[in-house]
Amino acid sequence: MKILLLGKNGQVGWELQRSLALLGDVVALDFDSPGPLKADFSLPESLAATVQAVAPQIIVNAAAHTAVDRCESEPERARALNAEAPAVLARAAREHGATLVHYSTDYVFDGSGSAPWREGDATGPLSVYGATKLAGEEAIRNSGCAHLILRTSWVHSARGGNFARTMLKLGSEREALSIVHDQVGAPTSAELLADTTATMLRRLQLEPALAGTYHVAAAGECSWYDYAQHVFAFARAHGRPLKVTPESVSPIASSAYPTPAARPANSRLDTAKAGAAFDLAFPTWETGVERSVAEMLDQK
Repeated sequence: MKILLLGKNGQVGWELQRSLALLGDVVALDFDSPGPLKADFSLPESLAATVQAVAPQIIVNAAAHTAVDRCESEPERARALNAEAPAVLARAAREHGATLVHYSTDYVFDGSGSAPWREGDATGPLSVYGATKLAGEEAIRNSGCAHLILRTSWVHSARGGNFARTMLKLGSEREALSIVHDQVGAPTSAELLADTTATMLRRLQLEPALAGTYHVAAAGECSWYDYAQHVFAFARAHGRPLKVTPESVSPIASSAYPTPAARPANSRLDTAKAGAAFDLAFPTWETGVERSVAEMLDQK
């Protein structure tokens, strides 16, 4: 089986190169890949030719414009990468009889309430990022192609930029920090997403009717403040010197830290549908964060 992976150098794409290799021959591309084949999402229509050239049975799209605040000032680019490119891939998948895997986000919801969001709940994105990711989802669902749309939250890994890495840096440089405490979700590792994707694809080959939209996230919940404190505690326990102390990390409201893009207060995702359909059990967010941070601490 041939698998086309797009966005190979991102946090999730990097892990997918490993997990998807167990399923078949992986052709992994990014916008700057050497050779004639590219995955340039800023030119969405070019992706159709890439799909035609590779002729995969599975297309996995791990590329996106994920700089949430920058999307507010780059709406055209956000739409090209997050909505138009997935639409092109969906049409190409339908034409070639391929299955498309696409990653989406809790930002498609408005963040109200405190109950974990279910797949069928009404959407209401608060930002350009959320709106363009939702548009990408809708284009895929409307295309008629076989697909898995996996919504997730607060992605992290030992590779690339993410909240945990930022906290390690700031905690080493500053004696006091203020962290938002009224946004709640589940930090989810790229490793978990990649392994779950491979597991779901195996099952989908046997039961095509399982195609659809699912929530995939680590178990449990925390605020950004809780997340930061856990990163600091784990780092200290493993010998990383930090200037910041537990007492000098202050919880603050989102209103005290304005950003160009509004963030949902409730990023909880209900993963029961994916768990039941694919016989999955999701590990706690602490497990994934500790694994990522341990790898960061080992990096020179």
